[in-house]
Amino acid sequence: GQRGPAATAVGDPTSPVLWLVPSSAVVQWGSSCLPPTPLSSPLLSSLQGKRYKTSLETVGTPDSSRGRSEKKTIKLPASGKAVNTAPVTGQPPHDESDRKTEPHSSVSDLVNSLTSEMLMLSPGSEDDEGHDGISRENLGRIQFSVGYNFQESTLTVKIMKAQELPAKDFSGTSDPFVKIYLLPDKKHKLETKVKRKNLNPHWNETFLFEGFPYEKVVQRVLYLQVLDYDRFSRNDPIGEVSIPLNKVDLTQMQTFWKDLKPCSDGSGSRGELLLSLCYNPSANSIVVNIIKARNLKAMDIGGTSDPYVKVWLMYKDKRVEKKKTVVMKRCLNPVFNESFAFDIPTERLRETTIVITVMDKDRLSRNDVIGKIYLSWKSGPGEVKHWKDMIARPRQAVAQWHQLKA
Repeated sequence: GQRGPAATAVGDPTSPVLWLVPSSAVVQWGSSCLPPTPLSSPLLSSLQGKRYKTSLETVGTPDSSRGRSEKKTIKLPASGKAVNTAPVTGQPPHDESDRKTEPHSSVSDLVNSLTSEMLMLSPGSEDDEGHDGISRENLGRIQFSVGYNFQESTLTVKIMKAQELPAKDFSGTSDPFVKIYLLPDKKHKLETKVKRKNLNPHWNETFLFEGFPYEKVVQRVLYLQVLDYDRFSRNDPIGEVSIPLNKVDLTQMQTFWKDLKPCSDGSGSRGELLLSLCYNPSANSIVVNIIKARNLKAMDIGGTSDPYVKVWLMYKDKRVEKKKTVVMKRCLNPVFNESFAFDIPTERLRETTIVITVMDKDRLSRNDVIGKIYLSWKSGPGEVKHWKDMIARPRQAVAQWHQLKA
């Protein structure tokens, strides 16, 4: 989407306001103002050419580079005025790293291929079951480091890489980037670049918070949010990590691997859907049975919803066929028990995605999306497990609960 005009940051006078500017950077740190402090030439050179977001509503800028170390420095003098530049827009570049795969001649070949590739995608996901048989959602993990330089009053945060991120796009991949906050201030954020079509991205970007007193640093919580960049709609949250800085030895750089947790913005409380898949290789068909849902998110003012389910068959990111269930009025735990058959030749399975969308029917306005599920051999671990079980057990209805996602 288009970015709005850059805004002047106004906030808590005790909270630093962080902006990146081409030749200087200052921050509001109290009620008085000072002119921008010139940056040193090494710092200036490190900032040149950076596509950096300064508007409060901007999103990550796509970038297909990998492995290069990046550094972004923010100067926080004792007092000053927040200054920002106009945001720079960018289009996601084409990613040349997409793997080309040959169609499989038989179901056994496909199962063997899925087994070997899944071992790399999400090791151990098959055995990771919840107490009620629901696969725990693996959101991946992130590596980062943090430390504090007492002589220069500088907090350093380095975002290194992530592993085993779930797929958020129809194509079975994601375009991840990271937002960085120092809570409780959530108005102002820093962002990494976007890594196109990459479930194991390497950022190697360093962020320096200069002029940040240690007694203020230890009152903050480092909060990292990993999102999937979307050019045409709202970015999808993938997961988050938070770490209180008073619990970290900041005298030297500490490196962490942290598992991502569901984002606390409500995306993890949309409810669950029970469905079964039945693959018939001789008939080249898949039957999707929408069984029931539970704990759906209330979308109406009255605290309920009118849910129904849309089922889309996608092939190479294009919709081939669509079907839907009946609407269940005022119900957060609906029982559907509706089946839909789709013709899918074996050689097309690798490029096929079944998109399940639970909707809330609204007679007076646009219907609302409650949550989605993407079923394919290259979606998230829980979805891939269901897909692989379906192929390995032909002509059997394989049922599984799925957490609805934003």
